[in-house]
Amino acid sequence: MAGTKSYRLRIEVEDPLYHGQKKLKVRGKDLSNLSSAVFSLLELEVLDLSPEREACLDYKLTSIPPDIGRLINLTTLMLDTNDLTQVPPEIALLQNLERMALSNNRLTSLPHEFKNMKMLRSLHMANNQFPDLPIQLCHIPTLEFLDMSDNLIKTLPDQINQMENLQTLLLFINHLTKLPDSICEMTELRCLWVGNNYIRALPRNFGRLVNLDWGHRYTSSALNGNPLIHPPLEICRMGPQAIERYMSSISGERREEGAREEGRRGRGRGEGRKDSREEVNGRR
Repeated sequence: MAGTKSYRLRIEVEDPLYHGQKKLKVRGKDLSNLSSAVFSLLELEVLDLSPEREACLDYKLTSIPPDIGRLINLTTLMLDTNDLTQVPPEIALLQNLERMALSNNRLTSLPHEFKNMKMLRSLHMANNQFPDLPIQLCHIPTLEFLDMSDNLIKTLPDQINQMENLQTLLLFINHLTKLPDSICEMTELRCLWVGNNYIRALPRNFGRLVNLDWGHRYTSSALNGNPLIHPPLEICRMGPQAIERYMSSISGERREEGAREEGRRGRGRGEGRKDSREEVNGRR
C-alpha cells in the first residue's frame, strides 16, 4: 500500500479541467484498498476516486472513510461508479466543496449533515436508488446543477423552490406522478428534464419558468415518455410562453363554465322559490 510520500508524488497540477488545482487520481488496486495516507494530503483540491472504466468491475470503493472530512481544501470530489450504499456525515466537513459526483452507486439516502454543504454548486447522483429527492438538498441554495435521473423518486418536496439558484435539474427515468406547485417559483431553471416518468399534468403556473429552454432546445429527455394530457406534448415543445397561453385558456374556460353552472343553479333556485310561492298562494 502506497504511503503519503508516494501519493504526494502523484499529485498533478496540469489537468486543464481544473485550472492548476492540485489533483490526485487513485487507480486500480489502490482504490479497492484505499490507504489512509490519502487523507493526510491536506493540500488536495481535486480527488478522483472513480474507477477506470476497464477496471471498474474489479476495483471499487464499498465505503467512504470518515477521514474524508480531513481534506478541507477539496473543491471537487469524484466518487461515481463504485459500490457505495451510504455517505458518511463527515462529508459535510468539506466546506469548500463545489462539485461532487456520486452517480452509479447504490445510495438510498444522504446524511442529515449534508445540508451544511453551503458551497456546493454541482451534484451528480444519477443511477442510484433514491426513493425521494433528499430534503437536505433543499437547504443548499448554492446548487446550480443537480442530476438525479435514473432513480426511484416518487415525489419532490414542496421545499424544492428553496434551491433558488438551480439552473439544471435532471429527473428523467424516475417514478414521478406530478411536480409540486412550488417548482414554478424556480425561475432560474433553464434545463429541466422529467422525461420517462408518470406525469399527466403540469402545475398551473408552470409558464412562469420563462428561462426554460424547451422552446429552442427541447430534447426527448425533457418530457417524452409521460402520459401527459395538460398541456399536450406538442404545446410543451413550444416553450414556457405557449404553456402559459394554454394554461390561461384552460382557466378561462373553467371560469366560464363555473359561471354558467352558477347561473343554472341560480335559475333553479329562483324557479324553486316561485313554485313555493305559488303553492302557498294556492293553499290560501
